[in-house]
Amino acid sequence: MKAPQFLQAGLDAMKQRAATYDKPEGERSMGATVEAFKAITGHAITEEQGWLFMAILKAVRSQQGNYSADSYIDGAAYFGLAGEAACVARSATSTPTTNAGPMLHCLDCTAEHCPCVAR
Repeated sequence: MKAPQFLQAGLDAMKQRAATYDKPEGERSMGATVEAFKAITGHAITEEQGWLFMAILKAVRSQQGNYSADSYIDGAAYFGLAGEAACVARSATSTPTTNAGPMLHCLDCTAEHCPCVAR
């Protein structure tokens, strides 16, 4: 597989999860997951950190056993979800940028929601 195929497969997996979990924006369970984690452990993490944890899990799995594209596909999707969560959480305080200028992010970006460049 080539890099764009991994990214497309990650997007396809996210779309499938949207259909499976019947939410137009896709499966977005991390908010509830981090709240449950806090209730159980007393440790608070952000939604972004929850998605980052999942991306790290996939990175570790990618280095164990036989090759499986699944680890890379899910890792790409989780990192995208981490970026989305970061955009939402940090939009009130800063405008994320890259060396090329403002970042493109947030699927339903509006000036009120996030100070990034709308698609």
